[in-house]
Amino acid sequence: MSKKVLVSGGAGYIGSHVTVELMAAGYEVVVADNLSNCDLTCFEGVKKITGRDDIPFYQIDCCDYVSVDKVFTEHKIDAVIHFAAFKAVGESVSEPIKYYSNNLVSFLNILEAAKNHGGCNVLFSSSATVYGEAKDLPVTEQTPRMPAMSPYGNTKTMCEDILRDVVYATSTQDAVIKGIALRYFNPIGAHPSALIGELPRGVPNNLVPYITQTAIGKRECLSIFGNDYPTEDGTCLRDFIDVTDLAKAHVAAVARMFEGRMKKGYEIFNVGTGRPVSVYELVTKFEQVSGVKLDYKFVARREGDVMALWADPTFANRELGWKAERTIEETLASAWAWEKHLAE
Repeated sequence: MSKKVLVSGGAGYIGSHVTVELMAAGYEVVVADNLSNCDLTCFEGVKKITGRDDIPFYQIDCCDYVSVDKVFTEHKIDAVIHFAAFKAVGESVSEPIKYYSNNLVSFLNILEAAKNHGGCNVLFSSSATVYGEAKDLPVTEQTPRMPAMSPYGNTKTMCEDILRDVVYATSTQDAVIKGIALRYFNPIGAHPSALIGELPRGVPNNLVPYITQTAIGKRECLSIFGNDYPTEDGTCLRDFIDVTDLAKAHVAAVARMFEGRMKKGYEIFNVGTGRPVSVYELVTKFEQVSGVKLDYKFVARREGDVMALWADPTFANRELGWKAERTIEETLASAWAWEKHLAE
């Protein structure tokens, strides 16, 4: 019997790519999603990529414990990868209650159900936002977490602490929970098949879908938030990681859990490339890759944004046996192929 993994938020951008990679590695996957920030486009794409039409899918809100418990009752869940959270930094600043209630309660319900059904492995989708405006770059797993720049970032910090405490508490109980938090940086791109990718509802909050939508004519103009940062070109520096590379890191982390290779009950890994790229550089690279000249303008800085953040991925490279492989050009080309596929 192959191991069964529940992917909460599995119809979304990262969740759909992780589902594909998990199935390619031989795992059985159960997907749960309330479709609040996506539709079934990517889930249908997953079926086409994997050739599987029988992937169990639950349209549930993880903030409803009864619904979460039903999934655990109907399936023997060996591991959970938790993505079900709101993720727009700017929106979290203006609607903190929405973010705290959703992001915390959904994760608490997952953990409670896991405990009530005998324990399991829990992989939490964390974020580099927990480092805030880091004093020293690149950041390692030992870099101190800084006060979050947004409620979204704060929910990631809080969920990490919740997972750590639950792992500690259950280590001497019958229902053991082991946990890994993957702190990832800036996922971009799409699957090489162009059958799944980032598909935000409404106006995109993330840079690359805004770039591709501008390039194809859905948006009139791309706004670049801030060109007065103390960086080489005045724009923010980020660690942009290909979403398929990111998905493979999740598979490596799950394998580490199942194979008993964890050195502690709770572990943390940075998942990034280690290569800083400026926002302006990303825009110009997209223009080169696509052959499309973008209409863009510089606007005021966005609240909640840090100036520069990129990873030292050495620990993840060594311990997980994983490394980001795709170039920024390949990744941008995949995002453009996905946008054109949507327009067909």
